[in-house]
Amino acid sequence: MRSFKSPFEGLVRLYAASYQGIPRKVWLLCTVFFVNRAGSMVMPFLSLYVILEQGMTKTQAAWILAAFGLGSLVGSVTGGRLTRLLDPIAVQKIALILSGTGFLALTRLESFGSLAVGVFCVSLCADGFRPAAMAAVVEASPPEKRTRSLALVRLAVNLGQSVGPAVGGLLVTIGYRWLFLADGLTCWAAAALLFVLLPAPKRAKGRLSDETSRGKARSVGGVWKDGHFLAFLAAVFLVACIFFQLLGTYPLHLHQVCGFSESTIGLLLGFNALMVVLLEMPLVHLLEGRPLLRIFGRGAVLLGLGFGLLPLDCSLPFVLFTVVLWTWGEMVTLPFSNALVAQRAGEGRSGEYMGAYSATFSLALLVAPPAGLWFYGRFGPLALWYSVGLLGPLCWALCRWLEARFSLPKGKLIPAAPKRRVADG
Repeated sequence: MRSFKSPFEGLVRLYAASYQGIPRKVWLLCTVFFVNRAGSMVMPFLSLYVILEQGMTKTQAAWILAAFGLGSLVGSVTGGRLTRLLDPIAVQKIALILSGTGFLALTRLESFGSLAVGVFCVSLCADGFRPAAMAAVVEASPPEKRTRSLALVRLAVNLGQSVGPAVGGLLVTIGYRWLFLADGLTCWAAAALLFVLLPAPKRAKGRLSDETSRGKARSVGGVWKDGHFLAFLAAVFLVACIFFQLLGTYPLHLHQVCGFSESTIGLLLGFNALMVVLLEMPLVHLLEGRPLLRIFGRGAVLLGLGFGLLPLDCSLPFVLFTVVLWTWGEMVTLPFSNALVAQRAGEGRSGEYMGAYSATFSLALLVAPPAGLWFYGRFGPLALWYSVGLLGPLCWALCRWLEARFSLPKGKLIPAAPKRRVADG
């Protein structure tokens, strides 16, 4: 009997160890993340609202979506910079209150110009929350637990985003304006949680490693003068361009080329979310303490491979296999890139660096879906997916080049403890 119980007991211990030691403040911040993301209902239905409810054209809807992406880009940078002046918790409260008010105000805007400006402002406030929230998690986490703390944030975000669109789909049947009401109220609810759970935040001191102190000296010139970090952001941009094909060409290919129904496509994406929820934290725990750039580069290869193999077969088992590949790539790249950004930033600049990191994803969100759709229509799915697949090895090569130049500790967020010596007689 013992031999049959051991694998199960080992799995239970692995899961328990994955969540042990994460500070209470991080759990509270993840609760706020979950509430905020569970209310994210407007964005998935924004184009339908603009076209069906407001009677605008598809071109106007595209411009309004572009305004949302531009607001996200500006908000990410602004939110990161504000953490240099204000506590990250305070920045989160301001962003949530303003974005909640903005979502409610959007229901009063009906002209194309006013709606585009309103969407830009709301997106700016909403995405100013992200770098401040990530900076707060970084400050609340000891360096050796930072990767798992940031992975827990992704878990909270994925759980919240699995709730938001589903509830939003039900609210649409009552009326589109209920989406804005729900999104605004959940922003306020998340802000209220911050006031109740974290009323007087203070920046943690005296917990930073020597490596982090060197990060402070390295980043004195600011994030935009850190050339090697900007090169890393280029690698992040490539990964984001691969990943954001999910928002345009991926469902189009599965529907037009493979003949899958919308429900089948939804199930495949749901399988991706389920894998992330169940496996990411144990995977991060197993890989914790290894070279961050190397892990990120290998994850990028898996991510590109998962999309690059799509032209080979359209059977459901094969497509499911590709989902497993790119999901593993997602679970390896994103949590460890968050940890790498936090480590690179050093003391006092985590918000600024997280803002630049978030802005990179916002820029990719602006560029990748329309560029992918254009490439798909101009050159066909075969050329698109092989090109997307090549972005993974290109990212890996860039990471290998950076590894010797990034001045990061090999494999650990803090230096290894010195070996104990036996006391002299």
